Amino acid sequence: MSTSFYGPLDPAPDAGWQDAPERLGFFTDTSICIGCKACEVACKEWNGVPDDGMNFLGSSYDNSGSLGASTWRHVKFIEQPVALGAQDPGLAGTPSGPAASDLLNTAAGEALHGDRSLLGSKTDAVDLGMPSFQLPGHAEGAQRTDFRWLMESDVCKHCTHAACLDVCPTGSLFRTEFGTVVVQDDICNGCGYCVPACPFGVIDRRIGEKGVTPHVGVAQKCTLCYDRLQGGLEPACAKACPTQSIQFGEVSELRVRAQGRVEQLHEAGIADARLYGENPDDGIGGLGAFFLLLDKPEVYGLPPDPVVTTRDLPSMWKRAGVAAVTLLAGAVVAFAGRS
Repeated sequence: MSTSFYGPLDPAPDAGWQDAPERLGFFTDTSICIGCKACEVACKEWNGVPDDGMNFLGSSYDNSGSLGASTWRHVKFIEQPVALGAQDPGLAGTPSGPAASDLLNTAAGEALHGDRSLLGSKTDAVDLGMPSFQLPGHAEGAQRTDFRWLMESDVCKHCTHAACLDVCPTGSLFRTEFGTVVVQDDICNGCGYCVPACPFGVIDRRIGEKGVTPHVGVAQKCTLCYDRLQGGLEPACAKACPTQSIQFGEVSELRVRAQGRVEQLHEAGIADARLYGENPDDGIGGLGAFFLLLDKPEVYGLPPDPVVTTRDLPSMWKRAGVAAVTLLAGAVVAFAGRS
């Protein structure tokens, strides 16, 4: 079994895989996510996931809303009235810090209103009536207010202790040799037990018109591109990410890399940077897809202390068994007393 300073990492041997390869997963660094949603598009294109999230929600620029049976990757947009702060994306030649933020926002705003010199284009802009890219208070000489967007490309966590696996009655959910969790479409009976079992609200049954939408009624979620892994390829979302916010590789190495990134951000003055799901001593046993966050997990809609929902099942069955035996013994005694 693979180990690091965090302890055991690989659940595949526990699932019966012999000579399993190193556990594979994602490290998503939200500090360099730009919200482009290339990961969402790449996921849909490769996996044949049907259209979803095309309705205007009216609450954000994000219209896919949340993870679901037809949204396996979802980039959250979280708007906050706080300063962006210094930020080094770690990419050579990329401007960073407040000055870079001012430059990019000024360039976008000027381009929208006709001056494209900052973007290297002489093409006249056309006013499409879209919202301005300028931050609140930035125009007309007013003092700019503090504002930032937190963006996080969310995905199935491929938990070390996966409740969806525990409750599946058909075996359609299984642990792969890479330590990931996959749904077999042709075995799932659509019972939906896995839906409430997931502590992150990831898995769901697909809705749509039968004969038009594939796998209607069947539980669906990210497979971490299992077919690509078997061919030695990285998942489509990581391949498409232009900033390397989604990093793919061996979980043990990713955890070391992630810790180094947190230290780098702390040194840059971003004290709120933290890892989420990297610790195998948490209530899930650690996540196969973990995150670097710039605020508390609750801000991103993540449970602060996730626990596998089937944790207490063994003790519950034991107590139910004891109660059944006690009831049976009482019935025998009562029947014997009457005779």
